[in-house]
Amino acid sequence: MVSFPNAKINLGLNIIGKRSDGFHNLQTVFYPIDLKDVLEIVENKDKNDISFSQSGLIINGEASNNLCIKAYHLLKNKYPTLPSIKLHLHKSIPMGAGLGGGSADAAFTLDLLNHKFNLGISQEELMDYALTLGSDCPFFLVNKPCLAFGRGEEIQEISLSLSQYAIAIINPGIHINTGLAFRELIFCQEQTELMKAILNPISTWKETITNDFETPVFKTYPEIGALKESLYNSGALYASMSGSGSTVYGIFKERINLENKFPESYYYKWV
Repeated sequence: MVSFPNAKINLGLNIIGKRSDGFHNLQTVFYPIDLKDVLEIVENKDKNDISFSQSGLIINGEASNNLCIKAYHLLKNKYPTLPSIKLHLHKSIPMGAGLGGGSADAAFTLDLLNHKFNLGISQEELMDYALTLGSDCPFFLVNKPCLAFGRGEEIQEISLSLSQYAIAIINPGIHINTGLAFRELIFCQEQTELMKAILNPISTWKETITNDFETPVFKTYPEIGALKESLYNSGALYASMSGSGSTVYGIFKERINLENKFPESYYYKWV
């Protein structure tokens, strides 16, 4: 059985303050985009565990730390009759890029295992399992535009469509240390009413919708800030960094040729 985990972008990201549990309260809008990995799961009768393989973009680190494998073991502990599997992941979503690719892979693994092996797990239970794997994992089980708050796990579907626009995704291949970005944050003192702002015309977003991570990230990596400025200079209606970076996206009325704007080593795609 095959599924196609998709990426997301953040439309606005405001960090409100640190919580007693060590996490941070935030507000953001998660918006799913048509940039997808490929996930295949088949039963493996020759092995008493999970057999993992990967293609596409290279995933650094130990395979045991992959969220897909963690998702399998999470359900295996809860449902011992879950069969052994072969899992293949083809990566197209850049890693550590603020696009939620790893979280999407984990959430889709939970959902695929539930359906393929008829585990009977409710949507509410799946959401709880997903949250143990990452704060934004539950969003990918909903996978519709959502206002997110709390630490990102509290989500509310909203009516928002960017289907009439073209979105350029640019990633310079810089891995942002999220912990460092949080330590360098200056918490927003005046909170934007994001839900109200996001429903206004996109032409107003530049002045009202911000990503608090941009200040510390652009300070350390000015080339990422230059990406955002280049998108605006190219006619973007709105441009922003997604999540804690390093991906920057621009929303345009229509697709234009941007290839001469960025080094060949950069990841560049329209969605």
